[in-house]
Amino acid sequence: MANEEDDPIMQEIDVFLARSLLEKLYLFQYPIRPASMTYDDVTHLSAKIKPKQQKVELEMAIDTLNPNYCRSKGEQIALNVDGTCTDETSTYSSKLMDKQTFCSSQAASNVSRYAAAVYKKGELHLTPLHGILQLRPSFTYLDKADAKHREREAANEGGDSSQDEAEDDVKQITVRFSRPETEQARQRRVQSYEFLQKRQAEEHWVHLHYYGLKDSRSEHERQYLFSQGHGLAENTELIKSPSEYLMMLMPPSVEEENDKPMAPSNVLSMAQLRTLPLADQIKILMKNVKVMPFANLMSLLGSGTDSTAVLRCIQQVAMLVQGNWVVKSDVLYPKDSSSPHSGVPAEVLCRGRDFVMWKFTQDRWVVRKEVAAVTKLCPEDVKDFLEHMSVARINKGWEFMLPYDEDFVKKHPDIVQRQHMLWMGIQAKLEKVYNLLKEHLTPKKQEAQSAHPLLVSGEQRVNMAKAKVKQNYGQLEKEFQKQKAEMKSNDTSAKMDVSNIRIKEEPVSDEEPMDTSVYEGMNNGIVNGLHAEEDSMDSLNGHLPGGCIDRVAQELKAFVSSTFKKQFVLTLSELKRLFNLHLASLPPGHTLFSGISDKMLQDMVLDTGCKQILVPFPPQTAASPDELKVYALWEAGDTYDQHRQVLLEIFSKNYRVRRNVIQNQLSQECGEDLNKQEVDRVLKDCCVSYGGMWYLKGTVQS
Repeated sequence: MANEEDDPIMQEIDVFLARSLLEKLYLFQYPIRPASMTYDDVTHLSAKIKPKQQKVELEMAIDTLNPNYCRSKGEQIALNVDGTCTDETSTYSSKLMDKQTFCSSQAASNVSRYAAAVYKKGELHLTPLHGILQLRPSFTYLDKADAKHREREAANEGGDSSQDEAEDDVKQITVRFSRPETEQARQRRVQSYEFLQKRQAEEHWVHLHYYGLKDSRSEHERQYLFSQGHGLAENTELIKSPSEYLMMLMPPSVEEENDKPMAPSNVLSMAQLRTLPLADQIKILMKNVKVMPFANLMSLLGSGTDSTAVLRCIQQVAMLVQGNWVVKSDVLYPKDSSSPHSGVPAEVLCRGRDFVMWKFTQDRWVVRKEVAAVTKLCPEDVKDFLEHMSVARINKGWEFMLPYDEDFVKKHPDIVQRQHMLWMGIQAKLEKVYNLLKEHLTPKKQEAQSAHPLLVSGEQRVNMAKAKVKQNYGQLEKEFQKQKAEMKSNDTSAKMDVSNIRIKEEPVSDEEPMDTSVYEGMNNGIVNGLHAEEDSMDSLNGHLPGGCIDRVAQELKAFVSSTFKKQFVLTLSELKRLFNLHLASLPPGHTLFSGISDKMLQDMVLDTGCKQILVPFPPQTAASPDELKVYALWEAGDTYDQHRQVLLEIFSKNYRVRRNVIQNQLSQECGEDLNKQEVDRVLKDCCVSYGGMWYLKGTVQS
């Protein structure tokens, strides 16, 4: 007790387990020299990986302008490696050793006890590491220099002998046939070092793109280091109930488990289900039911279940469609599985089913032929997708099996907003994979009911006529009373002597209805509870109080300003992605959740001092309209403003430019001889390099 009082607890930190980068996160260890150089200062020329071997090679530039760099030694090494002639196969095209290669090796065979940790706002988020690789300098260029030296010596020796002697030197050749290889000999050959080296060499390199520390892609990937949805409830992955801890400490014996009667593989009792963790219960239920309203899910989980924890778990295994939860495709079709009908791999099946789910977020009806034409899957697979979540209607198509759940949408707008952003990401992927046209992206309007004639009985016709008469009578009565009130008001106004006062009368139409467009389109114009069209967003923003509009504008301006000070150049598509990511990190009920249209976002970009760069994209570009709109920060307030403006002017006339053209133009316009570091700084702020050419950020069409 005395020791505990002397060492009190100063702070308790909540620990969360992030699984987004599970089996994807690697730790690289490699030397950087000089020691004063930071990680972000290193220029990565290229990177490639062999995934099966977990082998990585990084090629980094050497600062040849550094006073510690020996230029004569660099020229000698380049001469030894490449010789006097330079071509495409040369290692050093600049006739100077200006780059160095690092090759990886595994630092530890078992990395299960290592994790990457991120501390933020009193929370510690842990992500398990999949591998730790140490990168060391590779000296393969010395082997290349030795090989060329031996070739030159062999050529010199061969030149001394005469051609006649070579022709007279005839040798007898003995042909032998190899014996059949035994099983033991084959095993020894497979386990030999030479065979393993050959197998490793056969695996092809996969070239990678390197993104800097401050790049938007790096910031996006860093968000996956945080546990998703941890703000909604406590992370139950690291918190167990007393009964669960007791079960872990004292698991049931094997004999007791064998005594229990075995149920069929497709049957699971509710008693057995409730012994599982909450996440497993929800996954099993959704996998079997496939489509379920949230209220039904809560009733199946039993009384006392925390709805917030259920919301956190359901988002990991299901997606929101028309206010109802539909199981994710990768849960039904796990990795390395295939279709029982056509043998198509799981990845293609998931993509096709995601397209069907996305179509139901746009409309209540889906046509089977349209799905088959877009996904190119066999009819049996398409039918399975549709039967999971819809019902066939004769001469109409397939209708979503559950009605729109308005109660859930109204109670949980933050969940609806997150799901809407996820669907936007899925839509972007589907557009690139299937090359979707505008007719696929816009929801189809419901056909008029008159197009399908219905049989109406005589009694129904009489009732309809009576209802119509009552409705017309009520309207006529209202108009009559209104006319009487107007006549009385005209009589009283005629008796008043107000010649000096003129009242401006606005024309009023009795037939003009109230503007209820926001509410009339609740079921058809809403994607998971959010307005899908830009006009509806604008109308929603127009009804906000004045103070709320000012707060929204301030928050939006702060986001746009801080984003462009980091990125300098962004396409509208990338800016919208970063904004959605920013929304996902905000607490529920934030002012930005009131709805921001594309027009508001673009106007705010121009108001913060940015300009639109009209990049001349090639005519055959496959970029979307949002990717064609490029914005750049014109003045950042630092010493490189003039250089960046010259660079942006260059790209307003050229889609891609070589580095020497950029450097010459900068020197002419700025009136000074810029060194390599200054040019690198300007290019790093605004451009990316691909295939030896330089492009503005976000404009590369691979």
